[in-house]
Amino acid sequence: MATDSTLRDFQALIRERYFETDSARGVPATFLWFMEEVGELSEAFAKRERGDGDDANLREEFADVMAWLATLANITGVDLADAIHEKYLADGGPKGTK
Repeated sequence: MATDSTLRDFQALIRERYFETDSARGVPATFLWFMEEVGELSEAFAKRERGDGDDANLREEFADVMAWLATLANITGVDLADAIHEKYLADGGPKGTK
């Protein structure tokens, strides 16, 4: 997979590699795995703020969070690219600020 691959490509890769196992695990257990990865990303941010962070680890944790998010989308039948387009790109996206 090229470094400029699309979100749809990434989600398809995750589906191809892990769908059988992920769908057998189910949404609740998979969501717990996702949250564990979010926690690891949080820890990587905390280390960075303390000055002892590792940029490679931070990138790895972002990738893990994206992989588990794609997994959740796959097992619930959500196309992430479509969802992002519908929410943030179509018709100028949501109004206001985050």
